[in-house]
Amino acid sequence: MKRQMTGGFYRSAAIMTAAVMLLGEPMYIQAAELNDTNKESAANDTEELLTAGVGDLFISPLTKIEYVEIARQAEGAMWGYTHLGICNVDENNLNIRKEPDESAKLVGKLPKNAACEIISSENGWALISSGKVEGYVKEEYLLTGFEAKQKGEELASAIAVSTADSLNIREMPNTDAEVVTQVAAGEILDIVEIQDDGWIKVYLDDEEVYVSADYVEVKSDLNTAITLTELIYGEGVSDIRVDLCQYAKQFLGNPYVWGGTSLTKGADCSGFVKSVFANFGVSLPRTSREQANTGSKISASDLQPGDLVFYAKGGTVNHVALYIGGGQVIHASSPKTGIKISSYNYRTPYKMTRVLYD
Repeated sequence: MKRQMTGGFYRSAAIMTAAVMLLGEPMYIQAAELNDTNKESAANDTEELLTAGVGDLFISPLTKIEYVEIARQAEGAMWGYTHLGICNVDENNLNIRKEPDESAKLVGKLPKNAACEIISSENGWALISSGKVEGYVKEEYLLTGFEAKQKGEELASAIAVSTADSLNIREMPNTDAEVVTQVAAGEILDIVEIQDDGWIKVYLDDEEVYVSADYVEVKSDLNTAITLTELIYGEGVSDIRVDLCQYAKQFLGNPYVWGGTSLTKGADCSGFVKSVFANFGVSLPRTSREQANTGSKISASDLQPGDLVFYAKGGTVNHVALYIGGGQVIHASSPKTGIKISSYNYRTPYKMTRVLYD
């Protein structure tokens, strides 16, 4: 069965062809089930599928053949996706719903430029899977096919995934250098540079540090959807804490800017926290080091949504995040990732404080 998507194209294996040039003439290579008697029909099917809606893009047989080959390559399993979709919204996030209806329950959010697997498409809705979320989005907001591949190549980030239970993050690229912190197996670090000496320069929030290439898996990846399960905080959590966390999460994906305090145009870690709390009438100092000295110190077992988690380098606080429940924090992380959600212990917490008293 053939599935058609706005802005993209899917092909049945029964009629899939790839056009190539042989001695200056187009030659169609057929799928196994095609024979000499239906080559012309298959070729026509291929051209119809691949040129649908393209208009005047094709200006010569050569460019058409080149596009067919590019399209064929675009359909492969890119970044682990068989039918790749890229969220194409101007700002904020794309709602993922339980049913293909605008009034249906929300099950997640697909951030701008995040990737998804397109499972099916019907009546303007696409059933997608992304990260831990499966549901429906309006297909008009997805890039597919060749457009998705192009966008994916532009967006894909080189990441290092920890394969060690306690991966040492070092100040400099040698085993004698200071261990800044440790991260658990499975944690993702954004790569700045892969060096020839067996070390990889990565971002630890907004700082450049080093990990040994022997204890990470290097891959290219795209952002995925976020679930709404973190919105369920359980009994005993006050409305203001829920509202504060909900407010903070609407800025997911917005840029990191050192020294910034704008929730839309860019903020650093402490600027993000300061501006979120200011919206609820709570005044905090400007830097993470100063913020760590406000409120009451608490333990990890006492964490509630709306509490602050601090991280340190060499015993000095240099990063802050907002706890949102479910073992997660939201924070302005780095110039590469902007405002994101992480596990609260994605790096070793140094201190936790409470500034909301309810």
